[in-house]
Amino acid sequence: MSEKEDLEETDRFPDGTIKLRNPHIAEMDQDILYHLALGSGSHDLVEMFSDVRYVCMGGTPKRMEGFANFIMDEIGYKLPTGTTLLDISYLSYRYSMYKVGPVLCFSHGMGIPSVGILLHEVIKLMYHAKCKNPIFFRLGTCGGIGIEGGNLVISESAVDGLMHPYLELPVLGKMQRRPAILDKQLAHELKDLRFESDPFSVTVGKTMCTYDFYEGQGRLDGAFCDYSEEDKLDFLHKIHQDNIVNMEMESLCFAALCHHAGIRCAVICVTLLNRLTGDQVSTSKEVLGKWQEYPQMLVSRYIKQQMGLPISRPQRTHPQAMKNKCVVTRDECSHQPRMMEGLERQHLCTVRIP
Repeated sequence: MSEKEDLEETDRFPDGTIKLRNPHIAEMDQDILYHLALGSGSHDLVEMFSDVRYVCMGGTPKRMEGFANFIMDEIGYKLPTGTTLLDISYLSYRYSMYKVGPVLCFSHGMGIPSVGILLHEVIKLMYHAKCKNPIFFRLGTCGGIGIEGGNLVISESAVDGLMHPYLELPVLGKMQRRPAILDKQLAHELKDLRFESDPFSVTVGKTMCTYDFYEGQGRLDGAFCDYSEEDKLDFLHKIHQDNIVNMEMESLCFAALCHHAGIRCAVICVTLLNRLTGDQVSTSKEVLGKWQEYPQMLVSRYIKQQMGLPISRPQRTHPQAMKNKCVVTRDECSHQPRMMEGLERQHLCTVRIP
């Protein structure tokens, strides 16, 4: 039996829905997904989310709102007349969340703790909603190791700052190790979707995930630095020789928790600079914004391919983009709002534009 088949047998029911590795959830009257402003008792999660097949995560709310509008255009998803996307989790004040048909988009914040909290609740959301065979993607930014800015890296594996291929987490005073395993087949399927005309290269390789942006990644420009430039370069060249091609701060946790849940996943990041030649991101905001669209382009092609839609070169137009964020009344909302203990009234996904 292959590793993939073993995972599916262990962590999924025969219909493709997810099993949770937590017997306590089934004993609870309701499971409150606090950081998403949702709950299994206060919301009909099956009705709201059972059609989700692709979960896409990125660092910032703005980036993921942009991706939600982009993927809406790409897959031809139409909202009801007079409505636009609404951040479903806006009352949580933590993460953003947009639903576009079978695609669920989240901002995960920065670093392992933030993405870890989100993943716990999103995995539980998939379970409660009875989603079948969901695939998770992280669309991010990174520092290239020997790769210039504006190119893509798809992580084939992830390691921590000590080159350990697992996530360490103290639980009840004991260290738990969870292997950070990514779906290599999915990584290469994504790479194969690059067009010759694309303005970026795609590298599949090993990613170093650190707990810090400055000292943890060997930068010289933090508030503290107890090493020399020579020390930094020796370290970067050493890990490059060990096939590390980029650095970021979420892949280890993303890979470990998805693997532990039996969920196929991929990490696609655009490089903002080559760390062998510098530490600071000096490229203009306009160019950086364009670069950050590159992972979205690749993932959208994969989603369209899986949906049986033609793959064409994306056009970054957002005719359905939000014009005015506003809160609507119960009668105006396109979905029936529900009450949730301890939180304000919720709306599902759309809001009318006056």
